[in-house]
Amino acid sequence: MRYTQIRAFHQVALHGGFSRAAEACGQSQPTLSDQVRALEQAYDVLLFRRDGRRVQLTGAGEALFRLTKRFFDVEDEIGQHLSRSRAALQGHLRIMADSAIHIVPVLSAFRRRHPGVRVEVQAGNSAQVLQALRAYDVEFGVLGSLEPMADLDILSLGAAPIVAITGEGFAGGVPARPAFAEIARHPVVLRERGSQTRQRVEAAARRAGVTLRPALEVAGREAMREVVASGLGVGFISEAEIGHDPRILRHRLDDPALEMTESLINLGMRRDLPLIRAFLHEARRPGG
Repeated sequence: MRYTQIRAFHQVALHGGFSRAAEACGQSQPTLSDQVRALEQAYDVLLFRRDGRRVQLTGAGEALFRLTKRFFDVEDEIGQHLSRSRAALQGHLRIMADSAIHIVPVLSAFRRRHPGVRVEVQAGNSAQVLQALRAYDVEFGVLGSLEPMADLDILSLGAAPIVAITGEGFAGGVPARPAFAEIARHPVVLRERGSQTRQRVEAAARRAGVTLRPALEVAGREAMREVVASGLGVGFISEAEIGHDPRILRHRLDDPALEMTESLINLGMRRDLPLIRAFLHEARRPGG
């Protein structure tokens, strides 16, 4: 007795004929007929009376159909149990992000679906994120504008332009759309070395023939916002990360290539771990 034979019998009995069973199962009618016939021959029993295109269960067939209904009910229960068990993930998911703002919707959906998982979000720049991933210190990284790397899976979270920012009362008077040459005449605030934002801003300035010399270097976006809001200079940040801080003015830069694409990354060799697979599932969902 084979599972395929029992399932073929059950579908024919359930749908009242080989044609309807074949249509419901997405199989050919001859395949179902062969499977049922093999079952009958293996146990020397007649399960259906065949009258042209019509079939009718025999007494032995009716008894077997009662058993197969119980069998496939239990199979469905097993599938539901395993699905619930899979959903009830446990453990510790660690994420290092250059900015956590980009994964807040994914985190929210993941926590609703998997409340038993403890999630830890750490801050770090691009270099720190890559180091932590490859040292197995975190399961995911979030960083900007990453080039493809053989050992990493990369999922884009969207892109936003990098803009210049000043405090509302900044004495220098920066125009709404400044050139890098004009920005360079003011105190410049840059992120720490290793920051993708800094690397992209300095590259864009070089394309414009300008070298930016920082008056201040700060670690992290929060520090950048606070320093600039205090009126200490002109900084740079992804527009998506400014938020609604009324102390800060944004200034569009005249370089359409200057943008930050935020990505969710993980080590490719770890992609089949349940926690990683579940988080990626949420990140890929529409609206995630």
